[in-house]
Parts: sequence; C-alpha cells; structure tokens
Amino acid sequence: MDLVVETKELHKHFGSIRAVDGINLSVQSGEIFGLIGPNGSGKTTLIRLLIGLLLPTSGSIKLLGEDVPNKGILAEVGYMTQTSALYEELTVRENIAFFAEMCGRKDAAWMDEVIDLVDLQDRSHSIVRTLSGGLRQRTSLACAMAHRPRILLLDEPTVGVDPQLRAILWSYFRKLAERGVTLIISSHVMDEAERCDRLGFMRQGRFLAEGTAAELRSQKGAGTLEEAFLLLAAGGMDGGAQ
Repeated sequence: MDLVVETKELHKHFGSIRAVDGINLSVQSGEIFGLIGPNGSGKTTLIRLLIGLLLPTSGSIKLLGEDVPNKGILAEVGYMTQTSALYEELTVRENIAFFAEMCGRKDAAWMDEVIDLVDLQDRSHSIVRTLSGGLRQRTSLACAMAHRPRILLLDEPTVGVDPQLRAILWSYFRKLAERGVTLIISSHVMDEAERCDRLGFMRQGRFLAEGTAAELRSQKGAGTLEEAFLLLAAGGMDGGAQ
C-alpha cells in the first residue's frame, strides 16, 4: 500500500503548552487510523496541522507525498470538524454541491452516490436547519466526501450521537476504506478504537503507543483497550496539550 500521510517529529506549541509534542505518524492508503485519547490530548490540534489550518512549530507533514501546508492538495482531502460547518438555509443537496464546487469537482452522479451512502435520499431537499443532530452529522460527512477526497480527516465525528447512529457512521467509514480512501478519525470513545485498523493512543500531545488493537492489548497484557490505555498512561508524562 502507498504511504499517504506522514509526519516527522511534529511539534505545535502554544506558549509553554506542547499541544503536539514530537508526533511521528505514517498512514497507508485505504487504512482507518484512530487517534484515541481523552479531551485535551492534542487530537484536534494534530488534525488541524494535517489539514494546514495550523502551522507547526517544528517538524514536517506530507500528504500524498507533498509538503503541508499546500493548497494544491486540498482537493484530495476532506475534513469534518467537531462542530457543524453547514449552511443552515440551504438544503442537504445544496450544501453538498457547494462543498464539491469549492474544490472544483461537482459531479451530480457522485453526489447521488454520497447521499445514498449516508442514507439521506429522503431528506436531500430538506433545509439543514430543520434537521435533527444525527441527520446533520450525516450531512457533514457527505459534505466532507463531496469532492471525492483520497484522505478524510474526521474530528470526533460521532460525538453526541446515539449508539445506533454511531454504528451506522462506522459502517460508512469502512465502506470508504474499502474504496481506497484513507481515514484518520479522532475519538475519546474506547469502544470505537476496535473498529480502526491501527491506533495511536494520545496523551499530552504524544503517542503513548501505536499499533493494532490486538497489539496494544497484548503490549500491556490487558483485556480491553481502555485497560491498556490506563496502564500506559500510568507511567506518567510531562507537558500538556489542547
């Protein structure tokens, strides 16, 4: 598989706070990589660095072999924020079309496919402000995919949703990975970690450990990922993150 995301000794400091503190990350094409850790561990900062919204204090980032920040590769990257970035007076379909056109890739057939993928066929002409929180989450995911990105950066995409919708969203993520899309997904919910191909346990801006769920459990002789994380974190670390 091709290496599509790579960081080397990546740092982002806010004054004395080391929000990202020497992260080395490699993610392959078609892989689901989970950034797992509590709130404040540096997951959002790392994703913002990857998309180019923040400049690193030091270190390097490459997406698809190109240095970041780089406007030329933004059309290959989809980004779903924690909070909704939708236009509430537009319909679901109009929002998707807008985000696709922003990247110069409006394709009616693909929009239909994306709407089908997130099961919004019956609500595609609904005004966004009339939608429930769960339907907005689906719409946000569709907008992130609207331009056929090769990389999806999803920041806590299932926060605040019910267990049934969480399972539905993860089924979407797996379908995308099977199509060759690379996903980096942040979460503080440990049971979601089992759904990822590989994981990075984050705390205070660093990776405590990295590997498959089975490897991380085995590393500490733990029965669950939560237990493995707690055992790894028990060693103690300096610094802080946002």
